[in-house]
Amino acid sequence: MPAPIEEYAIIGDCRTTALLDREGSIDWYCPPRFDSASVFGALLGGPDQGRWLLRPDDPDALSTRRYDGDTFTLVTTWTCIDGEVEVIELMPIGSGAHDARSDVIRRVRGIRGAVTMRQDLRVRFGYAATLPWMRQLGTHEAPALVAVAGPDALVLRGPHLIARGRSHRGTFTVDAGESVDLRLTWFPSHLDLPEPLDVDEAIEATRTWWTDWIAGAAMLGAYDDAVRRSLLVLRLLTHEDTGGIVAAATTSLPEDFGGSRNWDYRYVWLRDASLTLQALLRHGLVAEAEHWRGWLVRAVAGDPADVQIMYGVAGERRLPEWEAGDLPGYGGAAPVRIGNAASEQFQADVFGEVLIALDAVRHDGSNDDPFSWPLQRALLGEAERHLDRPDSGIWEIRGAEQYFTHSRVMLWAAFDRAVSAVELDGRDGPVELWRDIRETLAERIELAGFDAGLGSYVQAEGIAEPDAALLQLPQVGYVAADDPRMLGTVAHLERTLMRDGLLRRYRTETDVDGVEGDENPFVACSFWLVEQYARSGRLDDADRLMRRLLGYANDLGLLAEQVDPSSGRQAGNTPQALSHLALVRAADAIADARRRRTT
Repeated sequence: MPAPIEEYAIIGDCRTTALLDREGSIDWYCPPRFDSASVFGALLGGPDQGRWLLRPDDPDALSTRRYDGDTFTLVTTWTCIDGEVEVIELMPIGSGAHDARSDVIRRVRGIRGAVTMRQDLRVRFGYAATLPWMRQLGTHEAPALVAVAGPDALVLRGPHLIARGRSHRGTFTVDAGESVDLRLTWFPSHLDLPEPLDVDEAIEATRTWWTDWIAGAAMLGAYDDAVRRSLLVLRLLTHEDTGGIVAAATTSLPEDFGGSRNWDYRYVWLRDASLTLQALLRHGLVAEAEHWRGWLVRAVAGDPADVQIMYGVAGERRLPEWEAGDLPGYGGAAPVRIGNAASEQFQADVFGEVLIALDAVRHDGSNDDPFSWPLQRALLGEAERHLDRPDSGIWEIRGAEQYFTHSRVMLWAAFDRAVSAVELDGRDGPVELWRDIRETLAERIELAGFDAGLGSYVQAEGIAEPDAALLQLPQVGYVAADDPRMLGTVAHLERTLMRDGLLRRYRTETDVDGVEGDENPFVACSFWLVEQYARSGRLDDADRLMRRLLGYANDLGLLAEQVDPSSGRQAGNTPQALSHLALVRAADAIADARRRRTT
């Protein structure tokens, strides 16, 4: 059984990531790209699905861990009866340019006494479907273990390992003042064995890269430590070459433990990436915004009728969903899904998300892109064609399409930003038509998306259900946070969707959902509620809920998609970009509210 989701640390190189548990096991690693097949897949099964364990041989050893400042270099201190060691683990930035290699470094430093370390290496390519051919190379002084299968190859340089069944194991001893380096490199199997990295240079260069990057982020004075770590997570999930921002580092971690709500989040949702972009811009990180805009223009290039809600890391369109039968699932939660069928859904809200994001880029000091406005006009034309079409909504409902209120509001926002672009920014376009569409959408929303009896906006036309996505209405400027209609909506959400003080997305027990099973409260929705509280005069409630949510982050400040408040366990894919960007927005709203209170 893998560790609890909240026990995992993450390291990465802004191309892919690796997840490590507290016991020193790398249980998830998909080189060279976020959405590549796993080499270590124990996260979705157990050791036989692939892992790389490195820890003291003493079973009673105790560990503490931290990141090395504002980086993703993990430092774990192990205390044993015979001594103490420090394990430094990272994926060096810049070593894997153009997907030619991917590196994981693990340095063991002796602090006190003499500590015997043990390794257990189990390589399983292709989502645990393929056992590699293993061979020993190098010399006794500098051994190298090579694994090859099909297009993939790994080389591990470090202390000698011996085959034991379908694993390779070994021990080595580290004395005080001594360092032992282990270097694992993925590379395409048709290429020559890559040169080993200089570990000292890699550690220092990676530390400098991360600290220089975060130094350019402006802090607003509320929960700055959590905001800083969340911005770092968002950057970690942004592909260094393409600019694509993936929704999470994992696939198929269950929303409902033991259930089937298991999805692949290693792709670029236009919605999540657009929201991430806005969070980065608010903190002065303009270069990332320009990088993402370039990704967007390339991804959606072509017929606007073909625009999708999500793409691959480089803008790939085909993301067929299939089940990886060699991975039994996290705690038996099956199936393990690769790809995502939601890529074929129509979700009307993405038009608004993209137009809002590009509007933000236009107003935040970014260099203008000559292709950006023609792209926006093309998307507006496509949105106009679908004004009367139901959709699957922000939550990717797998039941029948509906006229979701949130989707109608996001369409309104798309045309609102179009009108603004003409009126305030001097762009060209049929502004009278866009004004009329905006007004017609608002009339429809108020007529069919607001229930006067409940005093609340509702999930969809003809469906008087609550939906936490309605908390985004003030965020996009449709209605003020302190408008009576919005206050009534918040009261309705508090009555119906709260579970142990946290907010669910919607009621899964209705027929709208289309998937069996329940789910836990959604982290991002609870942060949206924090933002709503702060912007509607409930600052004390905002601070109270903010502190509680931060209490569910793990010791490294990482958050998954959902939380079970009764047990404190995290659920769903991790770390989740939407959770962290919603955290940033919530903290920013509190900072704004504090300034208003003191002026």
